Amino acid sequence: MESLLALAKERNPEYASMHHEAQAADERIAAAGALPDPKLRVELEDITMGGEQNPTLLPNRVGSTRYTLMQDLPWFGKRDLKRDIAALEAEGAKGRALGTWSDLSSRIKSGYAQFYYLHQSERLTKEILDLMTRLEKIAQVRYAGGLAAQQDVIRAQVEQTNLKNELIALENERFQTQARLNALVARPASAPLAEPERLRPLPAPVKLDYAALEDRVRGRNPQLFSEDARLKAAEKTRELIYKNRYPDFTVGIAPVQYRSAIKEWMLMVELNIPLQQSSRRSQEREAEAMLSAARARKDSATNQVLSDLSENLSGLDAARRTEMAIANSLLPQAEITFKAALASYENGKVDFATLLDAQRQIRQAKQNQIKLQAQGQARLADIERLLGEDL
Repeated sequence: MESLLALAKERNPEYASMHHEAQAADERIAAAGALPDPKLRVELEDITMGGEQNPTLLPNRVGSTRYTLMQDLPWFGKRDLKRDIAALEAEGAKGRALGTWSDLSSRIKSGYAQFYYLHQSERLTKEILDLMTRLEKIAQVRYAGGLAAQQDVIRAQVEQTNLKNELIALENERFQTQARLNALVARPASAPLAEPERLRPLPAPVKLDYAALEDRVRGRNPQLFSEDARLKAAEKTRELIYKNRYPDFTVGIAPVQYRSAIKEWMLMVELNIPLQQSSRRSQEREAEAMLSAARARKDSATNQVLSDLSENLSGLDAARRTEMAIANSLLPQAEITFKAALASYENGKVDFATLLDAQRQIRQAKQNQIKLQAQGQARLADIERLLGEDL
C-alpha cells in the first residue's frame, strides 16, 4: 500500500492539477496587492502652428507638447485587503489540494483493503475446494463399500462446481479492483499488482478517543481548513466593499515642451466621486449575504465531518470487536464441529449433509473474519481522510 500511495502522489493527474492550482493561487498574491501600471499621455498642441505649416508630429515643431505621467492610487488599505483576500484564497486552494490528496489516499487504502479481501477470499475458496475434493474421495470410498449413498458423492461434486463458479466471480472482481487501483496511480488498467502481503495494524483503542480526534479534525481537516479560509476571505471582501464608499485617486505630473525646451511643469490630482449610493449599498448587502453563506457552509461542513468521524469510529470499533469474537470463539468452535462431523461421517454416525453444514460454518466464519478486517481498514481510511493525516 505504501508504494501505491507514493506512486499516486507522484503521478495522479487529479492531485497534480489541484497542486498546480494551489501554486497558481500563491502567485496571485503579489499581483493582487500591486499598484496598477502607470500611464503616459502625450498631447501635441497646435500641430499646424496657426496654419503656417503642414501638420506634423515632431514635438520641436509644434506649438507645445505635454507629457503627462499618471498613476492610479486606490484608497488607503484597499491594496492590503486585496492582498489578504488573495492570500486567503491561496490557503483555500492549498486546503482543496490537501483534501484531494486525503480523498485519493483514502480511496487507495480502501481499494487495497478490498484487493486484500478478494485475494484472501480466493485463497480460502481454493482451500475449501481442495477440502471438498478430499471429502468427495471419502464419500466415494464409503459409497464403494456400501456405507453411503451415491447422493453424497454427487453433493460433493455439486459443491465443487459452486466453488469453481465463486472463484470465477472473485477473480473478475479482483481484476476490477486492480484496474481501479491502477487508475488511481496512473498506470495501465491491466498492469499487474503484487499480491497484498498484509493489512496495516489497527490503532490501539486509546488512540481512537472521539474527544481527542474531534480537536484534531477541527484543526486539520482539509475541508474545514478550506471553509475557514473562505470565511475569512468573505470577511475581508466585505471590508473591501465598504471601502468603496471612499474615492480612488489618480496623480500625475506633466512637463510642457515648447520647441526644444521644457518651460512649464504641471501637477494633477483626479478622483472618482462615489455618488452611486444605491449600487454600493447593493454590493454591501451582497457581501454581507456572502459572508453569512460562508459561515453557514463552515457550520454545515463541521457538523458533517464530525458526524462522519463518530460514525466511522463506531464502525471501526464494531468491526474490531466482531472480528476478535470470530477469531477467539466462533472459528475454533466451527473447526471443532467440523472435525467431529468428519470423524462421525467416516464412522457412519452422521450423514453427508451434516458434514457439509459443518464445512460451510468454517468457511463462513473465515470469510466474515476477512471481510471484517477489510471493513476495519476502510473505516480507518475514512477516519484518516477526515483527520487529513495518518493515525
